[in-house]
Amino acid sequence: MITKRLTLLRQQMAKRKIAMYIIPTADFHESEYVGDFFKARQYITGFTGSAGVAIITQQEAGLWTDGRYFVQAEQQLKGTGITLYRKGEEGVPSENEFIEQTLGEGEILGFDGRVINSKWGKQLEDIVCKKNGSLSVEEDLVDIIWTDRPTMSAQPVELLDLRYSGERTSDKLHRIRKQMQEKSVDVHLISSLCDIAWILNVRGNDIVYVPVVLSFLAILQEQCIWFVQEQVLTEEVRAYLNENGIITQPYNDFYSYVSSLSEKCVWFDSAVMNYRICSSLSNNVKVIDEPDASVPMKAIKNETQIQNLRNAHLKDGIAMCKFMYWLKTNVGKIPMTELSVAQYLLELRSKQEGFLELSFDTICGYAEHGAIVHYSANEESDVQLKPEGLLLVDSGGHYYEGTTDVTRTFALGDVTLQMKEDFTRVCRANINLANAKFRYGCTGMNLDVIAREPLWEAGLDYNHGTGHGVGYLLNVHEGPNAFRWRRIKGSEPACVLEEGMITTDEPGIYREGQYGIRTESELLCKKGQKTSFGQFMEFENLTYVPIDLDALLPEQMTEIERKRLNQYHAMVYEKVAPFLEEEEAEWLRNYTRAI
Repeated sequence: MITKRLTLLRQQMAKRKIAMYIIPTADFHESEYVGDFFKARQYITGFTGSAGVAIITQQEAGLWTDGRYFVQAEQQLKGTGITLYRKGEEGVPSENEFIEQTLGEGEILGFDGRVINSKWGKQLEDIVCKKNGSLSVEEDLVDIIWTDRPTMSAQPVELLDLRYSGERTSDKLHRIRKQMQEKSVDVHLISSLCDIAWILNVRGNDIVYVPVVLSFLAILQEQCIWFVQEQVLTEEVRAYLNENGIITQPYNDFYSYVSSLSEKCVWFDSAVMNYRICSSLSNNVKVIDEPDASVPMKAIKNETQIQNLRNAHLKDGIAMCKFMYWLKTNVGKIPMTELSVAQYLLELRSKQEGFLELSFDTICGYAEHGAIVHYSANEESDVQLKPEGLLLVDSGGHYYEGTTDVTRTFALGDVTLQMKEDFTRVCRANINLANAKFRYGCTGMNLDVIAREPLWEAGLDYNHGTGHGVGYLLNVHEGPNAFRWRRIKGSEPACVLEEGMITTDEPGIYREGQYGIRTESELLCKKGQKTSFGQFMEFENLTYVPIDLDALLPEQMTEIERKRLNQYHAMVYEKVAPFLEEEEAEWLRNYTRAI
């Protein structure tokens, strides 16, 4: 099937004399996850991961993806003739390096200009220019061969009440316009769906697990224009928009609107805005290319959101503790598979007031499946759980009170000494980062080593970041805050960790073909003590789920690490136990005992 699709695509390329065609994992908004309509890369390669770029020539097809997906991609690309390029690995060319090395003199490079961001598009322009070639960006060639392509989503828009958002749209627009005045900006163009949803206090359902609305936004000093599919707007939403001075225009009219701007100062983020939009700007337009004004605003949660998030995590902790009790007391006694236990966890979350949906597809990996960082069980891969080994469950929910993301690894019975040693190192890594005290001005790059040190001392590591920001009833992966030890080439510098930012803490160890271990909690950045040496910062752990003592070797932890784990478990018990059944609470008392 994949080879046939590649053949059909190459035929379309040949008709247009396109030597190389790029298919990223992207929609028109550079979203991390995309709706079914936009899954062109998945259609052409068969790889289902959320990150990857396919590059097709007449002789070769390659897929570039990161360390989260190496194992999965290798499995899914078998027999397709597509080469896996492991991004970041020694000796592996980047996408740009491959294109520059492979594209011939005077040849044509093609891609759909709506699914490549302008920043990357400009880099591709430069490569083509060196080759005296040209770009072909006006057509979506995959669309021509994808005869049963799903339609573009157009789900109804909902308003997010002030008791959840904590700030009115009018006040958010005022803050953005103040920054525009300071930069002498006439028009701020925004295409990030999460930023638009945050600014307008709206939510939708156009991407699974990401409650956003397909749209573009143009903010001027005297007006705000929302380019959206008109059929998704209810009368209530229209009245709300009118109250806030927001007018609407059809979704696809954004391109002509941008091309009509003349002699203006325009602010947008070329790493998010698509290439076709930016290419349509008049030459007499002055451009300020910076991250959207809303990005740092959105990342710093207000007091209403923070209190709501504590409540959301309590609800999530109740569901997770009930799940852990059920899992640990029933494994080996009743039939359980990866899919069935994930479904049971969903049912427990669904019983919590204010629960809306999962925040991502639950990762439930038993034994060797746990080593696949973003494993997704299906009917073919689903396996029976046994009362032995390790089960990794990475899951989360969207509540009106916010978004959760938690990973715990469970011992289902007998586990090996190596498993316990690895589990203990991951536990130490998680607990030590959660208890970090640091000077204001530090970034996630400054702190990442705290988590990795227990692994690095043994020559171990994990091939992903230690943590990411989390949106408020938005994308579970939100920037700009993150924990990582190296800067991604071409990315923005690491941002300072500010009070009110929420970042996950998720170290892990993955032994391919054997098992995977990850422990993940969400941390709220707060001000700590202020001394003559400066303002110090610390974290509040928002996740109320025990770390499985059955897989732990306390003797391999320092005294302070054991103290920190004991304090965390005491907090979990105090928060969650009052909401459990008597036998569940008694079980939790044991599983949060001091070590």
